[in-house]
Amino acid sequence: MAKISRDSDIVELDGPPLYDYGDKVVARFNIRNDGTYRGRDIGELLVKKGDVGYVASIGTFLQQFYIYGVDFYERGTLVGMRSRELLEFEREAEREDESV
Repeated sequence: MAKISRDSDIVELDGPPLYDYGDKVVARFNIRNDGTYRGRDIGELLVKKGDVGYVASIGTFLQQFYIYGVDFYERGTLVGMRSRELLEFEREAEREDESV
């Protein structure tokens, strides 16, 4: 029996989703197409660090992680992202205030 390689022992699905529908979030990293985003080249930039979007859907992956479909309205993209790739918009704003 083949073992699935996971990048974490944490099972997010043991608790509720971190984000809810309509939550305003900020991308923590640049996100490139890994081949799962149709109509764009592999490696093409989909989301830039700091882009703001809204949670439009919540799904799961590998029975371990929540995947948030985030509508980055200014880019015209809906991208599936993990919670570690996102920050709550207000939390990001607080970080910027602290760094000043």
